[in-house]
Amino acid sequence: MRPTDKPKDIPTNPGVYRFRDESQRVIYAGKANNLRNRLANYFGKDLHPRTQSMVDSARSVDWVIVRNETEALQLEYSWIKEFDPVFNVRYRDDKTYPYLAISTSEEFPRAFVYRGDKRKGVTYFGPFVQAWAIRDTLDHLLRVFPIRSCTQGVFRNAKSSGRPCLLAHIDRCSAPCVGRINSEDHMTLVKSFMSFMSGQSREIIQNLTLRMSQAAAEQDYERASVLRDDLAALDRVREKSAVTLPDDTQTDFVALDHDDLQSAVQIFSVRHGRIVGQRGFIMENPVEATSESLMTDALMHIYISAGKHDIPNEILTSASPESVDSLIELLSVIREAQVDVRVPARGDKRALMDTVENNAKLALVTHKTKRSTDLVTRSKALSELQEVLELPIAPLRIECIDVSHTAGTNVVASLIVFEDGIPKKKDYRIFNIENPRDDTASIREVVMRRFKAHDDTTGPYKPSLLVIDGGLPQVNAAVSALTELGIRELPVIGLAKRMEEIWRADAKYPEILPRGSEALFMLQRVRDEAHRFAITTHRKKRSKTMIESTLDDIAGLGPVRKKALIAKFGSLKKIKLAGIQELMLVPGIGQTQAEIIYQTLIESTESTDSINMTTGEIIES
Repeated sequence: MRPTDKPKDIPTNPGVYRFRDESQRVIYAGKANNLRNRLANYFGKDLHPRTQSMVDSARSVDWVIVRNETEALQLEYSWIKEFDPVFNVRYRDDKTYPYLAISTSEEFPRAFVYRGDKRKGVTYFGPFVQAWAIRDTLDHLLRVFPIRSCTQGVFRNAKSSGRPCLLAHIDRCSAPCVGRINSEDHMTLVKSFMSFMSGQSREIIQNLTLRMSQAAAEQDYERASVLRDDLAALDRVREKSAVTLPDDTQTDFVALDHDDLQSAVQIFSVRHGRIVGQRGFIMENPVEATSESLMTDALMHIYISAGKHDIPNEILTSASPESVDSLIELLSVIREAQVDVRVPARGDKRALMDTVENNAKLALVTHKTKRSTDLVTRSKALSELQEVLELPIAPLRIECIDVSHTAGTNVVASLIVFEDGIPKKKDYRIFNIENPRDDTASIREVVMRRFKAHDDTTGPYKPSLLVIDGGLPQVNAAVSALTELGIRELPVIGLAKRMEEIWRADAKYPEILPRGSEALFMLQRVRDEAHRFAITTHRKKRSKTMIESTLDDIAGLGPVRKKALIAKFGSLKKIKLAGIQELMLVPGIGQTQAEIIYQTLIESTESTDSINMTTGEIIES
């Protein structure tokens, strides 16, 4: 069926559908509870630009009927993995994370760092973010549990020669290769090692503590000092994964942070109340992505190929997944036991989820920063921009303007500069807009003020490209101002939020860049930096205005003393918290004036602030 035809014959059953391009390549796969209703959406108007781009690229669509939403979820994911459609979610930086592995199927099991697909007869702990973290953990644990950690070749050579390796000489191995320990006793050490790594550390710690006390009581101080150092080594391992959760907690914490193009996912695995693993990856967002659909994509990617022992009984997420009931059913089948998927609302689990969310936000920022600072990537982005925008030269200097305000008040506009694809902060400027009518008037004023001086006061040369944070009206306002100034050769584009479409002056339709395009990523980073700079300045201005307006109501407080108060305390909240004696430390303010300020602000707080009756916290209005 062609996507331009009317979907009269499409069934109303649950199913999975595929859009194909002219070469029959699958470009998008999706699922639906009702295929007819879902596919009908693609034949309507006012589609999201990325969805419209997908439909325009498609030449046919086919589908498969399934029994329920759970089967649809499975089939959709398998198609995404099989066909890797360009408009679906795509995973980046999903590197193979290292595990601490124990080869339990061997006569003398060994501990080692491992990357790759899991194998039978091996028990895994982790994953860890860095291999050095495993080696550091292993070094501490081998002091207390000196199990074998050498390869098969080293083990055979030591056994044939009758000489153990260096680890045996420094008490990091019990040397089963030369018969210093039998297989049963070695297995006892291995089981203790595995129990500790599984989070069951309390009994082991208590046993070592008791033995240390007994050795001290028997005046065997050398033995007591060894046990003391063993305890310290275990404490160092526990400190790396200390959380205040009950010992029976078996939970994965999955958090996601995203913008319009990419998502960062972080997973913290808690077993027996301790964090035993952490990992993460980057996703390229599909069309029509939401926080809920992205969370479902992330959970499918994490668990669809997992073994039943890799899925905990509880999965806590930063956002409720789409199709959560079907997802729970699917994961419960894989685990062969019930799985609970939910968003934590309060308590220690909510606090830990906040930490995981912060890690996801940092991971996304780090990924974007690395991508933007890489020389090869920057060069590719600038070349793509030159080609797509048909510029005579690569835009080595890009300037971007953004306007920020609150209901038309405290209006500021930022102008930020990127040179060679990276921010040039010394050239940033802020424009205060005194009498704005609307955003287009503000944009026009900023462009006039920026380019009125022909000597280019903000840098050594004029930009190769001017980006406006906004759509067609804002771009037209900027071009009108440049035309009035006699500047016609400067390319101007607008980048609208959410849609991420590019607008040119007087255009009927926007241009849509591929979502994985380095050029689009560069423009998005430029726009986001302009927005960040504008909103930060706006908040400072708004805060200062609020302080000054409150202080204006205080009798006898002139502009000089008001300025001194602001310089001394910095914020209205701190002025309100100050006592009379602290207020008297401000130059020009005596006891009488301090008492008036104190009393006026107290009355203001009592009349406008409220109290959280649960926590007792003062909530400022």
